[in-house]
Amino acid sequence: MKVIVIGTGIMGTGIVAGLIAQRIPAVLLGREAARCAGAVEDAMRIAAGLGADAKAGAPPLETGLIDSWSAWGDASIVIETVAEDLALKQALFRDLDARVPAHIPLGSNSSSYPISKITAGLPTRRRMFGAHYFMPAEIVPLVEVVLGADSDPVLGGKVCELFTAMKKKPVLVKKDIAGFLANRMQHALLREALSLIDSGIASPEDVDLAVRYSFGFRYAAVGPIMQKEISGWDTTLRAGTEIYPTLSNTTSVPACLAGRVARGKIGMKSGEGFIKWTPETIKAAKSEYERKLKAAFALL
Repeated sequence: MKVIVIGTGIMGTGIVAGLIAQRIPAVLLGREAARCAGAVEDAMRIAAGLGADAKAGAPPLETGLIDSWSAWGDASIVIETVAEDLALKQALFRDLDARVPAHIPLGSNSSSYPISKITAGLPTRRRMFGAHYFMPAEIVPLVEVVLGADSDPVLGGKVCELFTAMKKKPVLVKKDIAGFLANRMQHALLREALSLIDSGIASPEDVDLAVRYSFGFRYAAVGPIMQKEISGWDTTLRAGTEIYPTLSNTTSVPACLAGRVARGKIGMKSGEGFIKWTPETIKAAKSEYERKLKAAFALL
């Protein structure tokens, strides 16, 4: 197996780091040699933090420039992780459509643009899929394999098998809908959470605690469907009958989110979201977040 990753940003670097840690041959392609070199250095450092053994020999990693790369033939899959810009992704897939042998699957890590829109009109779009990782890509196991309008479902199943071989947990999303699978569920939860904050029912801190130490805690063991298989769908029906009519169904983002973004309070990146941040507290929180993710991954 060999995986070619295009893009030297956070996602591309994380994906490559995960491949290095699994000792899966990988290629990292970028637009600029300096950025490629920096991304490789970052990927090696991250892989070491995942337990990659430097004494086991040189990691199976190559690097190169997108425009001049020609060694596509032995790739098992090509994964695009360039900036979230539709025109940029469309241009890249037009180029890949012509340059990459037609038997090699092409995946896009886009989190917002449908693969059907990225690949519209391309001759080999049947072998093109969404391949959506979650940050940090080197730790979070899930990859969403999204079928576009013209994607080959059988090949989509084989792409899922490839990700399983990479030690990821793939899910096949059978229709190219906004948010795919996981983000739709995540945003449904977030809409209700923000609505509860807006309504003065709970603080942001208590919302987080309620999720982490109740159903979120259980979800580390089983998903929502299995959990209700255990507890009983009859109870869920009775609770849903009472609760569903009162849930938020707003089609616009809640005021507590829109207002904060309008004031530039977008979280750690700006020094404040719902919480105020300093460089020191950001570093500590990110370190603790990664530590807990690794511990959860070990349990899974």
